[in-house]
Amino acid sequence: MTDARESGTPIEVLLVEDDPGDVLMTQEAFEEHKVRNRLTVVQDGSEALSYLRREGQYAGAVRPDLILLDLNLPKRDGREVLEEIKKDDELGRIPVVVLTTSSADEDILRSYQLHANAYVTKPVDFERFIAVIRQIDEFFVSVVKLPPRA
Repeated sequence: MTDARESGTPIEVLLVEDDPGDVLMTQEAFEEHKVRNRLTVVQDGSEALSYLRREGQYAGAVRPDLILLDLNLPKRDGREVLEEIKKDDELGRIPVVVLTTSSADEDILRSYQLHANAYVTKPVDFERFIAVIRQIDEFFVSVVKLPPRA
């Protein structure tokens, strides 16, 4: 089976982020770098799980190829979301990049214990933030072989 990305189909990225400024910067980075990739945004942990499980208003949601997950979220925090994703047979195949302001060792360790694929601390500087998003996008689009969509 040919991977959808090999045929030129854009990858689907789910951004789980409650900070409007970080959402805007991530959208700008994606628009400037890879216009073809689709970025969907949800603003809290409960909404993320509903989206991923295709519940309610997300019944027709496209399964993402990559998840960018903040840890400090309302309703259900990112650690809970990561744990739920990785214990689910279908969702667990989706790479999850924790993208957060925390550089605390316990957050880094816990995220990897919960099987995060990468842990990235958000730079405060706008230009560095854009560069980091571009690097994540480039790595997961051009370098990494993503699993086929379920």
